[in-house]
Amino acid sequence: MRLLHTMLRVTNLDQSLAFYTDVLGMTLLRKRDYPEGRFTLAFLGYGDESEHTALELTHNWDTNQYDLGTAYGHIAIEVDDIYKACEHIQQKGGDVVRPAGPMKNSTSGTILAFVKDPDGYLIELLSPKRAD
Repeated sequence: MRLLHTMLRVTNLDQSLAFYTDVLGMTLLRKRDYPEGRFTLAFLGYGDESEHTALELTHNWDTNQYDLGTAYGHIAIEVDDIYKACEHIQQKGGDVVRPAGPMKNSTSGTILAFVKDPDGYLIELLSPKRAD
């Protein structure tokens, strides 16, 4: 078994595509409109879907708002240099809601940060795992 993708519903597909490609550096892998169902699916990621998990953005044409709910947590992305990644995201206009720093209440040495996408979804940035 393998995790294929995670789906998020977005209110403005162009704005979300710009965020995930320009700010977070993902590649648009494929995009398709479904006029009969009045929605568009866009798949993004950091590599080919045959080997990497993708992010599916679903844009329902007639929906302008979603409730994020209390069950959703976040998507996590590993970055080589978390401090540079946060600086890049801020320079591109991204919203860093928790600056890079050590994980609270942990002795693991994990460095993390959180950013928000245009719809308010949280994305956790994590430093690479250190070998023990």
